[in-house]
Amino acid sequence: GRGRKMMRSATSSTLQAAGRAFGRAVAARRGCQRAFSVTAFNRASHLDYLKNMRNIGISAHIDSGKTTLTERILFYTGRIKEIHEVRGKDGVGAKMDSMDLEREKGITIQSAATFCEWKKHPINIIDTPGHVDFTIEVERALRVLDGAVLVLCAVGGVQSQTNTVDRQMKRYSVPRIAFINKMDRGGADPWRIVGQIREKLFLNAAAIQVPIGREDGLEGMVDLITMKAIRFSGDKGETITEAEIDANMVDECKEKRAELIEKLGEVDDEIGELFLAEEEPTVQQLTDAIRRATLDLKFVPVMMGSAYKNKGVQLLLDGVVSYLPKPTEVVNTALDVANEEKEVITKTDPKEPLVALAFKLQESPFGQLTYLRIYQGTMRKGEFTFHVATGKKMKVPRLVRMHSDDMEDVDEAKAGEIVAMFGVECATGDTFTDGKTKLSMTSMHVPEAVMSLALEPAQKSSLDKFSKALSRFMREDPTFRVGFDPETKQTIVSGMGELHLQIYVERIKREYGVECVAGAPRVNYRETITRKAEFDYQHKKQSGGQGQYGRVIGYLEPTDTIMDDPAFQSDMIGNVITPSWLAAIEKGFRESCESGPLMDHRMSGARFVLTDGNSHAVDSSELAFKLAAKGAVRQAVEKAGATVLEPVMSVEIVCPDEFQGTVVSLVNKRKGMIEGSETLHGYVTINCVVPLANMFGYSTELRSATQGKGEFSMEYKTHMPVTPQVQQELIAKHAEEKAAKQKGK
Repeated sequence: GRGRKMMRSATSSTLQAAGRAFGRAVAARRGCQRAFSVTAFNRASHLDYLKNMRNIGISAHIDSGKTTLTERILFYTGRIKEIHEVRGKDGVGAKMDSMDLEREKGITIQSAATFCEWKKHPINIIDTPGHVDFTIEVERALRVLDGAVLVLCAVGGVQSQTNTVDRQMKRYSVPRIAFINKMDRGGADPWRIVGQIREKLFLNAAAIQVPIGREDGLEGMVDLITMKAIRFSGDKGETITEAEIDANMVDECKEKRAELIEKLGEVDDEIGELFLAEEEPTVQQLTDAIRRATLDLKFVPVMMGSAYKNKGVQLLLDGVVSYLPKPTEVVNTALDVANEEKEVITKTDPKEPLVALAFKLQESPFGQLTYLRIYQGTMRKGEFTFHVATGKKMKVPRLVRMHSDDMEDVDEAKAGEIVAMFGVECATGDTFTDGKTKLSMTSMHVPEAVMSLALEPAQKSSLDKFSKALSRFMREDPTFRVGFDPETKQTIVSGMGELHLQIYVERIKREYGVECVAGAPRVNYRETITRKAEFDYQHKKQSGGQGQYGRVIGYLEPTDTIMDDPAFQSDMIGNVITPSWLAAIEKGFRESCESGPLMDHRMSGARFVLTDGNSHAVDSSELAFKLAAKGAVRQAVEKAGATVLEPVMSVEIVCPDEFQGTVVSLVNKRKGMIEGSETLHGYVTINCVVPLANMFGYSTELRSATQGKGEFSMEYKTHMPVTPQVQQELIAKHAEEKAAKQKGK
């Protein structure tokens, strides 16, 4: 009412301003954090729209400049009006780092989605974290994207997390462009990085650009396809000039172009024939061949520039449009739940039955926000959708297109698009349809948690908020797990590393106002057996009336690898034991594996083989055989050489070469094993494997030993057996803790 009265008494210009303010207020009440007008794309032909669309992710090792690059992309596509730095002095921070914690620490914690347009090509972009602790964010982004930009530092090159991201891209068959960033840094060497891409990532890669100048003298790039020099000028690199190649660069450019043609000729028939005939391919032939080979995962075009210095980003956008796939060029498979989960290829067609995958969840003040990739069909606001796993029918209350933490309302989302939906309860990896089909998208790979700690609220009155926070974070992040220790009556949270768990403790404090008391970090050990052991166990109990009787005979043996899940196998001949009781025996075995014999940790790499047994007509029951199986496991494990497995991490340390000896001795002190080292431009990169239990507090020790100049990154590699001495120490420590708990009771 106040708004209407104000507008009646205002002049024309004031009336317009008041109208805008009133519109913003209404939009805010509807939960829209910023009022945007939806980009006016011509939807007359959705197929033409799809031909131009690109769904891409930007992934890399930590501190390679992914978020800075995304910020420049948003600026050049007109999505933002000002550029802000990741750790900017203006205190604003990069657009895609919307969380306060991200802006404070200067790292990306959650993947953020945005939408922009470049030369009439709509582009969905997801900026992902580089830190190994948040690897699930990269995993689920690559699960739903059609193409990716792999960012590498022109000095650091291929680093530990680059390998992880590369494996994830290969797992989901994602075509990629490599972008060598930070060409303005001292010691930048793009040709060494191209060599690393080939040797360390085993990719057929070649540069399609040559830098004009390096470090402070970086001016632009030479395009090896058109053989033109492109320079960037202006305060924000917005002015692009094209000219002939400088005479002093012609020979180098010809050499690199010949290398590009040779590498392409190895995987593309048309270019291969031209190469053998010693004929020069045309610009169009070369462009088409790069696109074909990239989409077939046979070639990786390498581009370069400096996002921070605003050079080369527009050319990268041209590369995304030219070489990465349209949604219609990507083959996506689903499982037909109604037909024994037979694989079915989805059709990127808005007229087909709806199939959409929830790949990320986020809590907002207005309810759960679910990020969706529409693989087939059309999802409309106000219409009903079906949850494939539960069969539950739900109404779509609101659809939005994301721009970091801002939202644009849309009425519908068609095949190939990435949007978000409000107010629908689901989990990561769930599939939605319109009820006409029962297709389910395959789930994504979720890595094992490697670290745990006990966590409880400082005030008992905060228990309700604490539980809500844990429940929400578990739904949002599949690598964040919550359990309960019945002995200590403590909540145990598990994750991918120290930073991962620290961030969640901090988020509980900031977002829910709950101060938490965290115990010392605990390593997630496993237990296994090393040799075959036979068992013959009889469970017999008589206490008046019906008793309990079950006898199991067989052996326990190691599986092929120590990290295999426990396996059950029945080699019995005939029905000595009723088939219904076999399930009880298997259940007893699997329950035994949840708590190993040495330290009560989960057991892996063991196979329970049942060869014979005995039952009683009256006294045998499911409970009797379950207890018999547990007794058999205890009996066999004593003779099977049980051992403790500990998580081992791949660690990459970078420091000035003058500290190499000190750093190596620190690794040896922590029982690490050096796998290799490389010295370049006064810095040494040391690759090693170290038990996770020995890495606590390493960050402080490394900084002290290298005058603050050393840094390291690590990722989970595998579990390996501990030494006999360490095993004795761990078992003794576990026995002490157990005794202390019993005494406390």
